[in-house]
Amino acid sequence: MSAGRRLGAVEGRRTARERLVVDPVACTGHGMCAELFPEWIALDDWGYPMIDAAPVPPQLRDHAVRAVKACPALALRLRAEDGT
Repeated sequence: MSAGRRLGAVEGRRTARERLVVDPVACTGHGMCAELFPEWIALDDWGYPMIDAAPVPPQLRDHAVRAVKACPALALRLRAEDGT
């Protein structure tokens, strides 16, 4: 096991690539996600999120987690590339 993988496991962080996804049915367009993570989320004309489809870089993961936790509709998730 590499030192980076061990460190990730010890810190409780995932080492897999993760993407932000939104449940369009659950989303009610509060826009908090875009305010908390503007590097990755923009709002459309109606206030609904448009999310960058690329994996979230490790250095921005904390911002993504904060946006997910703040979503009042629980519509935003951070999903590992394996689909979990």
